[in-house]
Amino acid sequence: MSIDRSQLERIDENRWLVPRTLRPGMLTDALIYADDKLIEPILHDLSIEQAMNVAFLPGIVGRSLAMPDIHQGYGFPIGGVAATDWARGVVSPGGVGFDINCGVRLMATNLKRDEVAPKLRELVDQLFRDVPSGTGSEGHVRCTGAELEQVLEQGAGWAVEHGYGEQEDLVFSEENGRMESADASKVSPRARERGRKQLGTLGSGNHFLEIEYVERIFEPDTAARFGLKLDQVVVLVHCGSRGLGHQVCTDFLKTMGAAMRRYEISVPDRQLACVPIRSPEGQAYLGAMAAAANFAWANRQVITHFTRRSFRQVFGERVKLRVVYDVAHNMAKRERHRMNGGERDVLVHRKGATRSFAAGSPEVPSAYRDAGQPVLIPGSMGTASYVLVGTEQAMRESFGTVCHGAGRALSRTAAKKGRDARVEAKRLEDQGILVRAETRDGLLEEIPEAYKDIDAVVAVVHNAGLARRVARLRPMGVIKG
Repeated sequence: MSIDRSQLERIDENRWLVPRTLRPGMLTDALIYADDKLIEPILHDLSIEQAMNVAFLPGIVGRSLAMPDIHQGYGFPIGGVAATDWARGVVSPGGVGFDINCGVRLMATNLKRDEVAPKLRELVDQLFRDVPSGTGSEGHVRCTGAELEQVLEQGAGWAVEHGYGEQEDLVFSEENGRMESADASKVSPRARERGRKQLGTLGSGNHFLEIEYVERIFEPDTAARFGLKLDQVVVLVHCGSRGLGHQVCTDFLKTMGAAMRRYEISVPDRQLACVPIRSPEGQAYLGAMAAAANFAWANRQVITHFTRRSFRQVFGERVKLRVVYDVAHNMAKRERHRMNGGERDVLVHRKGATRSFAAGSPEVPSAYRDAGQPVLIPGSMGTASYVLVGTEQAMRESFGTVCHGAGRALSRTAAKKGRDARVEAKRLEDQGILVRAETRDGLLEEIPEAYKDIDAVVAVVHNAGLARRVARLRPMGVIKG
């Protein structure tokens, strides 16, 4: 079913409603966050149709939500959000994605931009050696079967206990870097084998490690609370659960696809395979998903260790890297939200969408609690990334959620067409951005033009009240798969 602009109801400058009456069987409306500029590309793929399909999920509560970085994904659109009732709703792996707990970690250094610039090439080369990237890349940490079991249960805590980080790193991670609901026994032998050698690796696709500097501050008091200053050098890491998480998703899509008939569940897209949350299959998936999430947090923690080592190699022992925050953007989590004058237990699916909890939320680290949760929004390697802060409006309207990045504007094939990797790398270097990529395709697929305007995307969520701008970060050096 093709959707055109005339079928959408304009709510305000940043919101568009797809009414449930538009398609028989929708259980709720779909709400699209976009301005006049961003709505046009959204209409040209299947992402709105996918958001409408999500509205068919049994037990969905509230609206099917689509953030301004929305683009077509598997089942759910990337940038999609949906909550289902914990007692009567379903869980769908398509609402999490193949890269379980793909997320972002921000580290702040005690270095200024002018201190790093003269040694930037040396630093980028050192990081490229110390943090492996690319499809099938293997890390410096190899786990035995018993150790991997501990990683799946303990998450980033396992890495810290084994010397890959500091105890304080855990305090500034979502869930303290560990979901206690993890059940490693639900992770298949194939998934374990795929992940066993991949701790401390970025992978490929849109995953990266970027050296950036704080280019602009919008809220000085909040930025100070997060420990951010103008011209300060920071590091942004974007990666997830690698082959292990991908296999967990693959395994359970097959399981749920076979089980749907037994539960008499029908959805308009087989990619939305789902089962009741409290069914044996639903609980098994959530246990395996949490274990894969723990693997991802351990992965980012090990990368943090080797990033610190690279900086010390170049700048000496005086350099410090402090974790500002680590947040997931591919996850399904049981949360309690205020709805219709009361509170309700729901399973919030965030697929390419980031938590944006407000000041006072107990899930926010105590050091930030009176400010709100840091929200990390990466852009493209040639533009900028943002630090935002969560709001009460998000808690009321979007289950405490915002976008997760700029969102793709070109397919990987279209991004590569007619372009030369050396020319693109030189173009970025002329802008003061050094790029190291494992492959030619890894660079070309991620050129800045492949993404939407990050400033426009962030403006929508800021103006809609789902998060507030705190700081804009500008890249200096980039490691790609």
